[in-house]
Amino acid sequence: MSNNWSQTVADAIREGAAVQPDRTAYIFETPGEEPRSYTYRSLYEACTRRAAAYRAEGLQKGDRLAMIVPMPEDFVLTFLGATLAGVVPVPMYPPVALGKVESYTKNAEHIVSSSGARALLTTRQVRPIVGSLLEQGAVERLLTLESLNLDAATSGAEASVSPDDICFLQYTSGSTSAPKGVIVTHKNLSENTFAIMRTGPDSVDSRDDDRGVSWLPLYHDMGLIGLVIAPLMGRIPITFLPTMEFVKRPVYWLEMITKYKATITFAPNFAYALAARKVRDEDMASYDLSHLRVAGCGAEPIQPSTLRSFVERLKPAGMRMEAMLPCYGMAEATLAMSFEPTRDVLKTDTVDLDAFRLGEARPFDPSVEGARSAEIVACGKVLSGHDLGAFDEAGNRLPDRMVGELGFKGPSVTPGYYNNPEATAQSFRDGWLFTGDLGYVVDGHVYVCGRVKDMIIINGRNYYPTDIEWLVQDVPGVRRGSVIAFSVQPEGSASEQLVIVAEWATKQRPSDQELTELERRIAGVVQSQVGINPSKVALIPLGSIPKTSSGKLQRRRTKQQFEDGTLGVETSTTDSLQAKTAVAKQVARSYVSMAKGEVMSRLPDPVRAIFGKKKG
Repeated sequence: MSNNWSQTVADAIREGAAVQPDRTAYIFETPGEEPRSYTYRSLYEACTRRAAAYRAEGLQKGDRLAMIVPMPEDFVLTFLGATLAGVVPVPMYPPVALGKVESYTKNAEHIVSSSGARALLTTRQVRPIVGSLLEQGAVERLLTLESLNLDAATSGAEASVSPDDICFLQYTSGSTSAPKGVIVTHKNLSENTFAIMRTGPDSVDSRDDDRGVSWLPLYHDMGLIGLVIAPLMGRIPITFLPTMEFVKRPVYWLEMITKYKATITFAPNFAYALAARKVRDEDMASYDLSHLRVAGCGAEPIQPSTLRSFVERLKPAGMRMEAMLPCYGMAEATLAMSFEPTRDVLKTDTVDLDAFRLGEARPFDPSVEGARSAEIVACGKVLSGHDLGAFDEAGNRLPDRMVGELGFKGPSVTPGYYNNPEATAQSFRDGWLFTGDLGYVVDGHVYVCGRVKDMIIINGRNYYPTDIEWLVQDVPGVRRGSVIAFSVQPEGSASEQLVIVAEWATKQRPSDQELTELERRIAGVVQSQVGINPSKVALIPLGSIPKTSSGKLQRRRTKQQFEDGTLGVETSTTDSLQAKTAVAKQVARSYVSMAKGEVMSRLPDPVRAIFGKKKG
């Protein structure tokens, strides 16, 4: 790694201010407001004030600080200020769907408790939702951004931070299990961001004229590491948009790419599909994507038709296929594991579907009568200085084109899960990170097929849920991105059976006849294209399918709800009486907890110890 590359995030903040003090670091956009810009000098000054405020609150190096901070500007300053102070931030997602407030607070309690956070920092608006964590003993103190003393003396605010120190805890999104806190060190971040941006033909290979735009949630690894920390170390200016503004109006993303002549942006597969659908012909002339040289796509299975459709739809605005950059990564690897280098044609692999379902990615031969195919997107070659391969269940490395669990090795592999030795032992073995993803390798290029535990096995053949889900979401009347396929084995049955859960596409419930017809169409498509007759097609209301905070489908939770008979009960609607009642109860609990906490804080330590154990 280059000696010019920062060894820690704290170094990157200081070095940027020393070397390029007047260069723009970050710009924060909010509709209807003037953009707020930070140079490297003003960023360092703002972060130092945050570090001093944490010191004034009694936080010391190594203390964990849970943070629920919705807006990008406050989030970035809160996070980077903590790294200067040597405090370990624990980013958490903010409450969005009020109808799910109970599950949100339960999840928040788990993260705060398992991380051992001394304090939870949030906003005055969010505080009433999470105040009950005080009474539950999950956290010792509840702070708000508005109450921080940003005028505290900055002398001694910065800590001595080394590459092996923990920078932050990245909690997984919980798509497969309860969220686990990935330990991310400064060294992990330095190695991974350098490999992403500066080494080899598969890197982003940053340039002096690069400018980025991002709406990604900053409490997840792609938004935080990919668009905050990596650009900080590479000194690329990034413009941040509030995530909810993209959700409300996806073309806002395209407008900001146009405004800033952005050269770099990243998003999951669904975002490209959504943006392409929302573009209106009459507005096309107002977009300019011709400056984009890197449009990264990762964080979820990549559908080749999505990338092609996005490029084709935005071609009049200057979008080019060679800008698309499929990639593969996960929090346990810090962020990235592989990139597909930019090129003229999207690289995919067309395999024989029957052989594929038996574990071999054999090239498709169209001359074979009756043969069917599947197209898989290449996610690139492994990062420089790292290794990646497919392994069988015994841990043996597989040859090219054999499907197995993907393993990753190198300096980007994190130490494991915080205070969770059992989960660490399962995923981290002999220096390898075993990802839980199925995939294969061809000539050094990695192809990702899906999660090991999500595989549907019927009559000895493997079926990937995404293949079925992508088929079903194209059926008229089905909400795109809200389909889950899994298998169940009913009592007394000798084999697994396929179940499909899908949300209907309208807010109003279709008639019984319309639902019956939609079920029939879904079953017919799956039977004709996949060769399986679903045992059950369950249609449920808009917003009912469980998803993680990053929008990933929760297949196992959906399956559990199906088996428990609770499918479709929990929705994301915010206007129902049930949702409002749940929020009111949670706010009441929070205010009672905060009142108790205020009384307790005024008692002497010996007296407080009588009423409750003080958390350290």
